[in-house]
Amino acid sequence: MSGIIGFMFLRTTVACLTVGACTLAFAAHSQTVVPRTRAVTDLVACRTVVADADRLGCYDRLVAALDQAEATGEVVVVERGQITEARRALFGFSVNPLPLFARGASEEPIEAIQSALRRASQGSSGKWLFVLEDGSVWLQTDSNALGRSPRPGADISVRQGAVGSYLLSVNGARSVRVRRQE
Repeated sequence: MSGIIGFMFLRTTVACLTVGACTLAFAAHSQTVVPRTRAVTDLVACRTVVADADRLGCYDRLVAALDQAEATGEVVVVERGQITEARRALFGFSVNPLPLFARGASEEPIEAIQSALRRASQGSSGKWLFVLEDGSVWLQTDSNALGRSPRPGADISVRQGAVGSYLLSVNGARSVRVRRQE
């Protein structure tokens, strides 16, 4: 009997270590910052050219190359506000954060979004489907009843719950568990 208990303990310990290692690897990956592109590194290096005419020639040549790379989509220039909007649009999806989202000033994680309700419908199972003004679609996953049927234009708040779950509230009422569909 003690052999079975020892085996179960060992199996549980290995599983815990594996999950822990995966969690640490994910945390390390999510904090990885993408290095500068060669185009930007080369452009910045023009500052070290001493002679004015040579430095201007360096800038002109590399700015033209960077402009061409941006025009063809080989290099993409993104403003911090666009990154914030992209992160907000991905709220509720299980995706690994892109390292480029980590460049520059650290951003607070998005823990909740507010929107207005575009429409809601209740399925045959009694669970609600919520379509928000921002285009996101959320499906109720628990069996909790809403106090009243949600109406278009209602204030919607979706926040992170425990263990990867999300909670949606209509006009500040009691929350229901939801999962992002679109």
